[in-house]
Amino acid sequence: MEGMGSAKYTELGAFLRSRRERIRPADIGLPSGPRRRVPGLRRDEVAQLAGASVDYYNELERGAGSQPSEQMVAALARALRLSADERDYLYRLAGRPVPVQGGAASHVHPGMLDLLGRLTSTPAQVITDLHVTLVQNPLAVALLGDHSGLQGPRASFVHRWFTESDARRQYPEADHESQSRAFVADLRAAAARRDAKDAEADSMIRALLNASSEFAALWAEHDVAFRRDDRKRLNHPALGLIEVNCLNLFSEDGRQRLLWFTPAVGTDSADLLDLLAVIGTQALAEPTH
Repeated sequence: MEGMGSAKYTELGAFLRSRRERIRPADIGLPSGPRRRVPGLRRDEVAQLAGASVDYYNELERGAGSQPSEQMVAALARALRLSADERDYLYRLAGRPVPVQGGAASHVHPGMLDLLGRLTSTPAQVITDLHVTLVQNPLAVALLGDHSGLQGPRASFVHRWFTESDARRQYPEADHESQSRAFVADLRAAAARRDAKDAEADSMIRALLNASSEFAALWAEHDVAFRRDDRKRLNHPALGLIEVNCLNLFSEDGRQRLLWFTPAVGTDSADLLDLLAVIGTQALAEPTH
């Protein structure tokens, strides 16, 4: 990675330190016992939350080291519960372009991150209205696969659903048609809620119309409906078929959704979801949600 100007890098380190020190451990579910020597989080705690090594994060706060990647800046912004303005400032200090809203590096509202952090016993994740996964808790990774690292159009599960056959493996084949209809109706609702000149949604729709005859046929039916409460059947590689209720909490502007999964009543899914923590996170053939 590239180096950075010393003055801006020094400010980057000071800014990270100031944001770290303002967060109470209890805000992210950590104990705030009497032995803590710092007012906020420790450096190693921030590093763990951001998926960075402790040595690398220490270098960042010292104003040394190499330029953080865009993915690392996004991870740090989420770990430190930055506001949208603070997040943009961090990107500029790091010499990285501020990402457009809706992409995989989109800013996640601190309130949603707080709720996600408190959902420790159920799979949960935050996605955009175009079904780009922004952040997952460990149980969501165990249930659905790791969505990090997906870039460009493939970051949207709706795009993968209609362009990559492997994306459908986790749903029973009997459910594919209903899932397709629900995705298209939801995408139409999301696109209509955005500004008429929104390039991201328009580009995605045009690409799908050209790439998938199934999508084009369903789009022509003009069905529209947000996905709010849903019942899903998921094929897990280790646990088999799991039936879950998928619940949604929408952000005020509708651009983001907190999804969490609960066991469907009348099934053995509660026991299967309990096993997720035992099995731990494992790579699936194709991540989904």
